[in-house]
Amino acid sequence: MFIAMNRFKIVLGKEKDFEDVWKKRDSYLDDVDGFKEFNLLKGSTNTEFTLYSSHTVWNSEEDFLNWTKSESFRLAHKDAGKNSGLYIGHPVFEGFKSVLWG
Repeated sequence: MFIAMNRFKIVLGKEKDFEDVWKKRDSYLDDVDGFKEFNLLKGSTNTEFTLYSSHTVWNSEEDFLNWTKSESFRLAHKDAGKNSGLYIGHPVFEGFKSVLWG
């Protein structure tokens, strides 16, 4: 199992706009080999930003990497630049291989 996460620092006051982007977008993940689940997680808020993380679970790291090279990936990310005013900096990627599960 492999977990892929992106951390986002969201401009204060733009949290609903950020969540709406994710609610309205098509991720194109449902038919991707090895994809198991997606979650958008909201973290803490400080004086500068609110922290969010997108969290996908895959059967393997290979399945995740294959998706990043696919047409589904390109379609899911084609409009990402349109929302740059919501973010502080770029998303930060973190990948994790499962050691113990369940």
